[in-house]
Amino acid sequence: MSATVTTVRSRRRPPREAAGSPLLLGHGRLPRVLTGTALVVLAVVWLLPFVWAVITSVQSEEDINTTGLSPFKGAFTLDAYQRILERGNVTVWAFNSFLISALVTLITVAVSTLAAYGFSRGTFRGRRALLGVTVAAIMVPPQLLVVPLFDQMTLFHMVDTYAAVILPQVVAPMMVFILKRFFDAVPRELEEAARIDGASEFRVFRSIVLPLSRPIVAAVAIFVFIGAWNNFMWPFIVTNDPDLMTLPVGLATVKDAYGVQYAQSMASALLAALPLIVVFLLFQRRIVDSVATTGLGGS
Repeated sequence: MSATVTTVRSRRRPPREAAGSPLLLGHGRLPRVLTGTALVVLAVVWLLPFVWAVITSVQSEEDINTTGLSPFKGAFTLDAYQRILERGNVTVWAFNSFLISALVTLITVAVSTLAAYGFSRGTFRGRRALLGVTVAAIMVPPQLLVVPLFDQMTLFHMVDTYAAVILPQVVAPMMVFILKRFFDAVPRELEEAARIDGASEFRVFRSIVLPLSRPIVAAVAIFVFIGAWNNFMWPFIVTNDPDLMTLPVGLATVKDAYGVQYAQSMASALLAALPLIVVFLLFQRRIVDSVATTGLGGS
């Protein structure tokens, strides 16, 4: 009798979710169906503008301007892409974007990790005040800094240089704050053991803290790279030389002068986004794991 009661109770008890299992609305077939349906609907809604942009970019301007509800109104053509590639130096702009984004990412990660470790473990005077200034800087819109930053670049004769595009982007208070919160959770006992063995402070940071912080550092690097690649306003303001323009800025200069050309606009947007799409397809597992591990998806 007792065995039968135990069996019934064990059947009624909901199973525990394994670590890393998808978030569902409950247990059973119906919650899984509802969750899958919601995800499919959200995916379709998210992909619809992208598909529309692709369809628009492979049509002629005459076909796009014709009336009708069908998104594909004419013959397939790559004329918009051909015009953009002929009018602009896309190869140089893509190289500039990759170089600038990579350097911004490297410098930002190096500066932010060191600053965050100093705020997390440092005991220097004025630490709380400086941390408060860093947190307050997160709320400052970047548009307010355009004029003083441009005045500084002009004062140092750095306009139309790689340094003028890179240096203002390496200051990331948000990344410092995120890294600092993560470093606070790193066990201090590991650092104390390393110091007892004679490790210096930098050796502790390099050999103990950074290896334990790979997920958050990878997530920060990904977000910084994407932000630097998509940055349009500052490179547009500080560069006039076509050979120094980034891909978003360069593509914006080859628009047709005869009104709005929808096919060329969509083709330019897709060309600018194509490298990021390739990077995501190649490193999608690491990107998703980094966001899920660090909890940045809900911050």
